[in-house]
Amino acid sequence: MEHRGAPNDPLGCHFDLLLEDGPSCRTWRLPQIPRLDGPAVEAIPINVHRLAWLDHHDAAVSGGRGWAKRIVGGLFSGSLPINCKDRLSVRLQSTDLEGHLEIEHRLCRIRSKPGANP
Repeated sequence: MEHRGAPNDPLGCHFDLLLEDGPSCRTWRLPQIPRLDGPAVEAIPINVHRLAWLDHHDAAVSGGRGWAKRIVGGLFSGSLPINCKDRLSVRLQSTDLEGHLEIEHRLCRIRSKPGANP
């Protein structure tokens, strides 16, 4: 989700990466969307988001916290680690993107093959 106008965002725009995890979504704040086989981007874990955000295409964020717009939607396969600080590696599939999402040490990247060199 592209999130614009968040009062706590000094840049005025960031991206929320949401992955469904039971009754909610694990969420990370990214300064930009990582490119396939490109450099890693910072991924800051933030509070879980409601599942309803997976179905929104464009909506105001409650409490006057800006506006969110879905950029890419799709499915992932694989397991999320129990501990949010552990390495995450799942396969992403959508009409716009296919690859392996990896988050480790607060860095996020999308690779064409899992564990491939950056």
